[in-house]
Amino acid sequence: MSTTATDPADPAAQAAQAEQADPTVRHVDHLVIGAGFAGLCAAIKLQEDGEHDFVVIEKGDDVGGTWRDNTYPGAACDVPSQLYSFSFAPNPDWTSSFSPQPEIQAYLRRVARESGTLDRFRFGTRVEDATWDDATARWTVQTSAGTWSAGSLVVGAGGLSEPKLPDIEGIGDFCGHLFHSARWDHDVDLAGKRVAVIGTGASAIQIVPEVQRVAARLDVYQRTAPWVIPRNDRRYSALERAALRRMPGLQRAYRTAVYWARETYVPAFTLEPGIAYPARKLAEANIARGISDPDLRERVTPHFALGCKRVLISNAYYPALAAGNVDLVTDRIARVTPTSVVTADGTEREVDVIIVATGFHTTELPITEHLVGRRGRTLAERWRESGMAAYKGTTVPEFPNLFLLVGPNTGLGHSSMVFMIESQVQYVRQALRTMRLNRYAALEPREDVAARWNDRLQQRMKRTVWHRGGCSSWYLDEHGRNTTLWPRTTFGFRAALREFDAAAYAVRGEPAPLPTGTIPPTPQQTEDVPA
Repeated sequence: MSTTATDPADPAAQAAQAEQADPTVRHVDHLVIGAGFAGLCAAIKLQEDGEHDFVVIEKGDDVGGTWRDNTYPGAACDVPSQLYSFSFAPNPDWTSSFSPQPEIQAYLRRVARESGTLDRFRFGTRVEDATWDDATARWTVQTSAGTWSAGSLVVGAGGLSEPKLPDIEGIGDFCGHLFHSARWDHDVDLAGKRVAVIGTGASAIQIVPEVQRVAARLDVYQRTAPWVIPRNDRRYSALERAALRRMPGLQRAYRTAVYWARETYVPAFTLEPGIAYPARKLAEANIARGISDPDLRERVTPHFALGCKRVLISNAYYPALAAGNVDLVTDRIARVTPTSVVTADGTEREVDVIIVATGFHTTELPITEHLVGRRGRTLAERWRESGMAAYKGTTVPEFPNLFLLVGPNTGLGHSSMVFMIESQVQYVRQALRTMRLNRYAALEPREDVAARWNDRLQQRMKRTVWHRGGCSSWYLDEHGRNTTLWPRTTFGFRAALREFDAAAYAVRGEPAPLPTGTIPPTPQQTEDVPA
């Protein structure tokens, strides 16, 4: 009997040998995690580049991510519709200037269907562990539906995907209905009920007006008052939608105008908070217009700079708080009993339903607990030691061939995350093409380069309103570092990621012959407003 020797430096041969040894492992060039805006964008652009050997795994039963999961009453986007969509898939059929959740979800479904990539999506599949194998230069990904082996791992799990429950004594003993805003229980009829909403963030201010209309009583528990500016929303007429459909140039012009209008907000966030004075007066006028009671006005007026926390938009929130069946509670919640919420002043309020609107895990992303790099530790362990950080928000030292979409310091306080996602996907495409052309088995950013990038970023962060504004927020980690937001313009981010900078990376080369077929073409720069 003869045997065939396998070159240990040849990952393709290693993978083939592994497949013979364990045929239950499925092998692909690229594995994408998540089917929201980020994962869908990655899938479409991989296919566009001729990368056909990839799979997208998604724990849910459909595309959409955040917009699939957040189905609470009043759910809508706070970025204008024309900007909150892919630049390569405009939608002339938005019904209003700020899109409601059902329309965004329908848009994502349509884009996925028309892209021809849905056959590569595996729904109902949860990642259990993803481990880098340095010998084969591949990721081994254990999922709830079996094991995958992939040359690269693109993580589009998102920063607003895992609900965060408050740590309140007794909350698990509540006997009524209790659910998070991102896991809305549509079987619960709120009509005539005594309802408590915990939180006053972006979801809560959309939920409160809807619940106020039907509940017998509504208690809103506020820890910190947010700044809320008017929502200048309006319905598009049939004539406008027809014009946008028939004249693509008009829609591009509309998108461009919205984009640059949003960029004018940046100096107030990143250079001088005082520039936001007119916006603050607008927010104060919004309070005065919605609430006549002086005491309630005082309790909903923030005592920090506008922008320090996320600026919210609503015309209905303040009038709802002023309604006769609503009580704004500013005392700290001490505990929850089986039938009530008890505050620190000893007041006990009986409730039938508790709605938790306390946000998401943003500075400790749950997916990172399952990503194991070449040193045998998880990404979460690395970040607990050195802080959540990535090179250009996308790649991390000691985690080869791992690409994070909506990674650290890519969030925005003023514009569309879809723009940031497209910028990152462009960078990932360039990286993968570099690997193909140079026959690299693996690449990862150098520690020194990544450290310089993040040191400069955090230095710049010190002058922003998020550090100088006098508040604490979910933007900041336990050490007070803003690891969430991007402290510059969005076109500055796109410029930084326009070309893949191979010199910033440590690489391992010559692992395998090129696949049969033509080399994918050079990725084209995404057509969007700053280009």
